Amino acid sequence: MKTLIVLAGALLLTMSIARAQEKERGPRPPSVTANGEAVIMVEPDQAEIDIGVVTQAKNAPEAARENADKVARVITEVKKIIGKGDEVKTASYSLNPNYRYPQGGKPEIVGYTATNILRIKTGALANVGKLIDASMQSGANTVHRLVFNLKDEHAAQLQALRLASTKAKAKADEIAAALGLKIVRILSVSEGDRGIRPIISPLARGAQMEAMVAAPTPVEAGTIEVRSSVALTGELGPK
Repeated sequence: MKTLIVLAGALLLTMSIARAQEKERGPRPPSVTANGEAVIMVEPDQAEIDIGVVTQAKNAPEAARENADKVARVITEVKKIIGKGDEVKTASYSLNPNYRYPQGGKPEIVGYTATNILRIKTGALANVGKLIDASMQSGANTVHRLVFNLKDEHAAQLQALRLASTKAKAKADEIAAALGLKIVRILSVSEGDRGIRPIISPLARGAQMEAMVAAPTPVEAGTIEVRSSVALTGELGPK
């Protein structure tokens, strides 16, 4: 019983203090919250190409050896084209058995497949088509991925953020003006959703690519979409 009385007294005291503090501060000033969204389109300055070399043989060492020979030729040709700051490296490698499944029998290994994926990164977008053609002509037989992106995503994101903040402030000012008031100070600003959408180009693969080797590969980068949003709350006052 004594414990209940003590707790009730503490609660009443806390509520009294809160009310007293609210009286001292006075009533909360009117405010308005506005959201600003911005989308900017930026030219890409970097490309990533995943080139695949796939070989098959009756045994694992032969499949691996043939694959290594072709990859070495591809790398040699690619390095003739890429410039300073560009790079070519292995993104993934696998060596797997191929099975035959006879009816009513156990699976049998009939050969092996070696796959080496090279990732080429270049800032010379004009060379993307040349790199694909040179790779295919020197031993590569699949193109797994072509992505255009930005070397410095942070700078583009800041640009979109500044624009979103300007839009949020303009909206808040318009709302205040419509009410015969003005924004006297900014109470809070928070960043909302943001994102960068790189350009992923669809490319033909396998046999289709082999049929296209004789012709130059045309590649158009396009533009990258950068999004940002901001929520801004401002205190309203008389004009």
